[in-house]
Amino acid sequence: MLVSGPIKTVMKIAKKVQEEVDKELYDLPTIQQKLIQLQMMYELEEIPEDVFKEKEEELLARYEMAKRKEMEQWEAMTKQKDDE
Repeated sequence: MLVSGPIKTVMKIAKKVQEEVDKELYDLPTIQQKLIQLQMMYELEEIPEDVFKEKEEELLARYEMAKRKEMEQWEAMTKQKDDE
């Protein structure tokens, strides 16, 4: 019983960290905002074209993955509702 307290706290912290990582990696509005910021930085000549293209490609790949993940969640929810 005494040992489970710290373990539960560590598990809560790990869950919160995972949620933040998922938000950073898979949250569509966050990715869209980063793409807009990147575009602005490029247009204001704050970053060179090669850096812009590299970061844009990375963000677009994350966007595609996030969209795919969203579709999978939607399909799982639809299937679960159909099974009920």
